[in-house]
Amino acid sequence: MSIVTWVKNNKLSTLLLLILTFFLLNFRGLNYASLDSIGSPKSMGVSSPNYALPVSEYTPQANIEDRMVIQESNLSLQVNDVTDVKNKILSYTKTIAGYMVSSRVSNPQDAPTATVIIRIPSDSLNSALDYLHSLSVKVVSENLSGRDVTDQYMDIDSRLATLQNTKERFESILSQATLIQDITNLTREILNIQNQIDPLKGQQQSLKQNTQLSKLTIYLSTDEFALPYAPSETFRPNVIFKLAVRSLIGFLRGLASYAIWIGVYSIVWLPILAIFIAIKRSKKRKQSTSNFQT
Repeated sequence: MSIVTWVKNNKLSTLLLLILTFFLLNFRGLNYASLDSIGSPKSMGVSSPNYALPVSEYTPQANIEDRMVIQESNLSLQVNDVTDVKNKILSYTKTIAGYMVSSRVSNPQDAPTATVIIRIPSDSLNSALDYLHSLSVKVVSENLSGRDVTDQYMDIDSRLATLQNTKERFESILSQATLIQDITNLTREILNIQNQIDPLKGQQQSLKQNTQLSKLTIYLSTDEFALPYAPSETFRPNVIFKLAVRSLIGFLRGLASYAIWIGVYSIVWLPILAIFIAIKRSKKRKQSTSNFQT
């Protein structure tokens, strides 16, 4: 029997299937990405950190002992009390002359998770990491990355020196100029050079501040499986098992969500199903009566 023939002979069944398909597709269209990526940074309201270092486009500087390195660290910590640990982290940050960039707590009444981003003096990074470890039940994941910006800083410094010298020459010529046209042209050139100097100084200052203050992103949760995790490339059966459990939890949650949606929309499809069954039974009775009479 072809599909077209079956549809013609079972119009009510086809209608019911179309309705159920419509509701299921609408459900899948909702934003349930967190159910498919349990424990991802996205589920914590943040994006996944990129640890790849950019390719240097600046001239390498040799014989520099004190390199300028921007350090960033990302930690996933399982804790007993998310709110208490978050408050302790913020208090500790102030005591070491750091500051909070952002703090977010999700689902506080059920299984709370938090994302705390702070900046602290770079020379306090190791002691801060030790302190954060002491607050946790388990360190689920930890990543430390560094980006060397020495060459970039020195390149900007060299460009600033060139622009500053050029500006000083124009200013020297301007002090001796007498014609209005010359004064106008020289003033315009000086302003143009100053407009190039200001952004470069801002970039240089930003690089310097970023090397002095390390950025820490801390993910907190009472549930290990709700935390972001960055597995290593080596084969580790215990890690694979945990990832499989996370995937299973996501799958089961997805099934439960489907069941809830189908149950809620039962007020729509149950009457249709009841009518369909009633019509089917009515047809069977008519056929039975017809056969009996025959």
